[in-house]
Parts: sequence; C-alpha cells; structure tokens
Amino acid sequence: MINKSRLLGGVAVATALLFGSISSAAAFTACQVTDTGGIDDAGFNQTAWKGVQDAMEAKGIEGRFLESQAETDYEANLNSLLGGGCDVIITVGFLMGDATKAAAEANPDQKFSIVDFAYDPTIPNVVGQVFATDQAAFLAGYLAAGMTETGVLGTFGGINIPPVTVFMDGFARGAAYYNEKNGTDVKVLGWDPEAKDGLFTNNFESLDDGRTFAQNLYDEGADIVMPVAGPVGLGSAALADELGTDKLKIVGVDADQYMTDTEKQDVYLTSVLKRMDATVQAVIESAMDGTFEGGLTVGTLENDGVGLAPFHAFEDAVPAELKAEIEEIKAGIIDGSIKIGG
Repeated sequence: MINKSRLLGGVAVATALLFGSISSAAAFTACQVTDTGGIDDAGFNQTAWKGVQDAMEAKGIEGRFLESQAETDYEANLNSLLGGGCDVIITVGFLMGDATKAAAEANPDQKFSIVDFAYDPTIPNVVGQVFATDQAAFLAGYLAAGMTETGVLGTFGGINIPPVTVFMDGFARGAAYYNEKNGTDVKVLGWDPEAKDGLFTNNFESLDDGRTFAQNLYDEGADIVMPVAGPVGLGSAALADELGTDKLKIVGVDADQYMTDTEKQDVYLTSVLKRMDATVQAVIESAMDGTFEGGLTVGTLENDGVGLAPFHAFEDAVPAELKAEIEEIKAGIIDGSIKIGG
C-alpha cells in the first residue's frame, strides 16, 4: 500500500531520496491531483501515482499529490498547487478536463499533463495521455468468451464517459469476434457498443454497488464480469471470492488487479492494463530534460501502452489453443488486419 503522510489542507507528500543523498534532480517536483476514488484505488489513480513514484526512484525527484473527494475539489486542488513549486502537474481522469484546461490557459508557463483526456485543438502546455484500451479489452472479451461455462458475460461502468466505455466496447466486440470465429453465441450483458447504452453505477467509490451490479449480472447468468469503475470493482471481486471462481470470475481493469487486490487476487481471470505509470513517468522525464511539448500521447498494444495481464491463478486453466489465438489476434490488431471498431 502507499504510505500517505497527510499535511496541511489534506496535502499528502511523498519524497524519495536515493541512497540517502540529494541529487540536483531533487529540486524538481512532480505533483498529481487524483480523481475521486483515492490515491490507493487499486486502479487509475494509483497507477498514475506509480508513474510519479517511479520517477522519484529513478531520478531522485520529489512527488506530491492531492486527493479529490468530489468533482467540486478539482479546481480547488489545482489552485492549491499553482505557485507551489510544481514543475509539472499531473491530473487524473476525463472528468478533470475542464478544470485542467482552465488552469493551463490561465497559467501558460506551468506544465500540465492529463490522463484520459485529449484536447482538440491541443493546448501548448498540456500533454494529454489517452489509451486505446479497447484493443486490450478486445483480447479480454475474446478470452472471456472462450472461458465462460454459461455462455453469458457481463460488464458495467462507473460513469458513461469515453475512458470507461472504451473498455466496454472492446470487451463486447472481442466476445462477438469469438462468436464469429467459433460459431458460438456468447452474450455480453451490461453494454451495447452500437447503442452506447448499458449499466453504470454513476460513481467510482461504492464497493456495495460493485457487489450489487455483479450479483445482478450473475443472477442473469454471467459467470465472468468486467467492472470498469475503479474501486467499485473491488466489491465485485469480493462477491466472486464468496461465490467461488467456479461460479464467478472477474476481469480487472487499469492495473494488474491480481497484484493490487491481493486479498482477492485469485478471482481475476486477467486484467486489461492501461499503463499510465509508464506514460506519466515519460511526461515527467520530458519536463526534466527540456523535451516537454504539449500535445497527445496514445498508449496502444504496439507500444505497450495497453495490454493484457498474465492469467496468474488461471494460467493452467486457459487452454493453450486459446492462448495462441489471443496472441494471433494481438498481432492482427497491431498490423491492422483485425479491425476492432464499430
């Protein structure tokens, strides 16, 4: 778990000094404002913060974060960091798009980067980090369709916004591709990628909602569920742990949740990885070495910005033939011979 030291105004500061010495890089500070869900959400906030931590370890810099308890905290948290010695400010989450844009345009000399948002036109002092998570989720949907015993899969989201629904798009289309290739009729409950309509908890915090939504999908026959709702999904994992993985398995998102949700790790068939840690660290290093330039960075299967986590506890349960098919599909997505869009 992350060691949090809470200071004045709820500011949490973490500082890494390599080998007990302070290098010249220690004068550089990277700051992060989280979305709701907390810094240790076992998902996108925590993964983005890992990128800051990795830069702290690799470069000897200082890192700080502010947690947003509600959307109303975004602007206040950003304002708290402005003028506070932050060489680069990382904001996490699509919902922070407006607040980040306002702060960046009002402070053109301050470097910013936002996870899960792309500005059009781009803003000169902001790097948008977006991820083709539908590519990796397509693989997860194909995998789940090949592993289901009931012929029914389920998914639900936190809020109906693109960084959430892109996972659901890929998952549903991957299962449909499995049906096309194998003559099966696996159904995906909870999301229609054409109608853009499905199940949403409308929050990223309630573990009770995660349990309830997964229970409802299970009651409708789903034996594999992919929650795309940050910590909400931990409630789904708790239900799977109680029911047993012969009844319900979970596909994690953002981070390898086998590694982050250690108490319930054996319920995760795999996780759809969004490697925000790598892109955050790269942005920090560009701000340090003078190559920072506003614009857009996109994580894909080809550049390892997205991917599928190992099968861990299910390594022996996933047939070798299915594993080989997934690798072939991955290669096809990368070379463009397999189209995953609608």
